Amino acid sequence: MPVMRIPGHEHQRPGEVSLQEIRDVLGDCRLCPLAQTRTNIVFGVGDPHARVMFIGEGPGRNEDLQGEPFVGAAGHNLDSLLSLAGLTRDQVYIANVIKCRPPSNRNPRPEEIEACSPFLREQIRSVWPDVLVCLGNFATQFVLRTDKGVTHLRGHVYQTGHFAVVPTFHPAACLYHEQWQPLLQQDIAMVGAWLREHPAAQAGTDAGSKE
Repeated sequence: MPVMRIPGHEHQRPGEVSLQEIRDVLGDCRLCPLAQTRTNIVFGVGDPHARVMFIGEGPGRNEDLQGEPFVGAAGHNLDSLLSLAGLTRDQVYIANVIKCRPPSNRNPRPEEIEACSPFLREQIRSVWPDVLVCLGNFATQFVLRTDKGVTHLRGHVYQTGHFAVVPTFHPAACLYHEQWQPLLQQDIAMVGAWLREHPAAQAGTDAGSKE
């Protein structure tokens, strides 16, 4: 997939390019047909230096209308779970694989993911979190570069380069499959356990310090 280049930051280090700079490059994106049906681009929200970044699939109806990720029923579910990890919403960063709502909330198509994913890559590089929580199959398969589904991968922490990756069910899916909700709760609690076992590095010790 292409690497997004921000003028003047062609060789940027983690945390060097701000989220606002990335949003400015995204602009009124027209890289795929979803631009024709969206109401708003849903870029991301939260702490730009968060230790934990949640990655979903794409905006739903409420997110499309408000321009913010996870504000509908799935968002309320996620908010209620964060305390299991000792977190609040303002302490995490939340984004999606794609930034525009697919019509009728259908699955994103490969060409849409290919067009949009460079922006997610740059968001991850800007925030440079310690933990990536992948909500659902699309986020999990994108981050872990796997064809396996989240049902087979959840319940474990995977290390990929700098990041600890926690795949789990999407909060929206758990609204329809209530038997998955306790598993989602276990996975979010596992994030909290990981954070306690791996205290934040002191500022200035490495690239992840986000000076």
